[in-house]
Amino acid sequence: MSADRSDDDNSSKDADISSVMGFSGFGKKARTFDLEAMFEQTRRTAIERSQRVLGEREQQEEARTVSQKEEPSTSTARGISEMTPVKRIPDSHEITLQHGMKSVSALALDPSGARLITGGFDYDVKFWDFAGMDAALQAFRSLQPCECHQIRSLQYSITGDVILVVAGNSQAKVLDRDGFQVLECVKGDQYIVDMANTKGHTAMLNDGCWHPKIKEEFLTCSNDGTVRTWDLNSEKKHKSVFKPRTQQGKKVTPTCCTYSRDGKLIAAGCQDGTIQIWDRNLSVHTKFHCRQAHMPGTDTSCLSFSYDGLTLASRGGDDSLKTWDIRNFRKPLGVVNGLNTFFPMTDCCFSPDDKLLVTGTSVKKDEGNGKLVFFERESLKKAYEIEVTNASVVRCLWHPKLNQIMVGTGNGLAKVYYDPVKSQRGAMLCVVKSKRKERHAETLTQDYIITPHALPMFREARQRSTRKQLEKDRLDPLKSHKPEPPVSGPGRGGRVAAHGGTLSSYIVKNIALDKSDDSNAREAILRHAKEAAENPYWVAPAYEKTQPEPLFAEEEEEEEEVDKDQPEWKKRKI
Repeated sequence: MSADRSDDDNSSKDADISSVMGFSGFGKKARTFDLEAMFEQTRRTAIERSQRVLGEREQQEEARTVSQKEEPSTSTARGISEMTPVKRIPDSHEITLQHGMKSVSALALDPSGARLITGGFDYDVKFWDFAGMDAALQAFRSLQPCECHQIRSLQYSITGDVILVVAGNSQAKVLDRDGFQVLECVKGDQYIVDMANTKGHTAMLNDGCWHPKIKEEFLTCSNDGTVRTWDLNSEKKHKSVFKPRTQQGKKVTPTCCTYSRDGKLIAAGCQDGTIQIWDRNLSVHTKFHCRQAHMPGTDTSCLSFSYDGLTLASRGGDDSLKTWDIRNFRKPLGVVNGLNTFFPMTDCCFSPDDKLLVTGTSVKKDEGNGKLVFFERESLKKAYEIEVTNASVVRCLWHPKLNQIMVGTGNGLAKVYYDPVKSQRGAMLCVVKSKRKERHAETLTQDYIITPHALPMFREARQRSTRKQLEKDRLDPLKSHKPEPPVSGPGRGGRVAAHGGTLSSYIVKNIALDKSDDSNAREAILRHAKEAAENPYWVAPAYEKTQPEPLFAEEEEEEEEVDKDQPEWKKRKI
């Protein structure tokens, strides 16, 4: 009994110690684990789970093969339709941006697709931010970087931090993302015969673009007969000069220019219908030259390289679109005629998948709609077209990242075509935002007058926001007094109801507008004399019986006798 009692005492002591020290099992044996049994159990569980997953996959595969056997033609047709390039054109939705009233002659999107800039014949360059716009579709900035010169080309650099602006003057400009000038190209000496010896262009610019690999280099072409490359860090002089020549060796004007996709080639379309291509590092002789690319005397408006760099597309002023193989530059791969163009900057571009070629058509006023036409790259067969508006289509741009098409028209519109399924971001960000409501109350608040030298007792507290000022005005009984409504009836409270409801309007109506002429007081009194004599009312009726007849003295002329004997000082002076 004593031993049992001692064991109980020890167990109670262990329980007390464990409760005080914060842990249990004090003085007990540690648990033992059978690791082999646990591993075996885990292995069996994993095998059973994997077998179950495999069984479910086999059932799904069987169901899929059965459905394919039942509808082979439908699935095949669906797969073929999904692979056609026309189905990838994002044209189910569109938005319209109002640039101005004149033609939109330049379009550019930054590489990320967040901002769009438009330039036109009205000299304006407008900035559009898709993420910052609402459904009102208003530009957040508008400026005239080249004053009174038409904008001919706009392009973001490959990093998207600067913008090349080519206008109708001889000096191209580079702006930052907010529209502030970063660089202005130097103007050349127009009296030097050899244009290679001048530091810049001497005549109107026609086109320009950035280098696709080097972010500081850009290209311009001008009516002075040269194509020049520039360095963003050196504004005093051009980098290199390319001089296109005719077959007789004479100077010819380049109307458009571009880089190849790898940046190793420089191509220019000229007024004599030729397309001349140089190696970027060799500016003397051309590497490729086609003498009769387009009709002589017409302005080739655009040159565009495909994404694989093997095909060159040219939009001619002879209403044609042609494709060329760089490796065999003598004959075009395909030709499309009858594409009217009235603008020297009508362009063409390739689709992001490199299977379609897009260009716009021009129309005269009230003679139809301008179209955006899609052609297959290999055969140049018309695959699709979009009627844009009742004006010419001048510019078109298909952004590869957004998969959206931007179009500039001859009536001042910039349209964006997109598809909610095939496109992403861009125009889809702003169409879902409702228009912001204008707060008219804020415009009615008084302007804050700053008096820095006023005494502290007369100095007003600085107004931080209009909302706080509106709240203070609401508590003021004078400022928040409701205007009195107009008086109806005879009038009350000293206010007359007739003729406007105020005393001043009553006076104006009854006194100020009285047409009687009181300038002659005698005439004003005597105009009542006849009526008073014929029909007396006040004084005459009271004395009619007792009043004698009035007798008036007759007027006589008195001759004044002048006493001749009187002295001169007594005589009356007349």
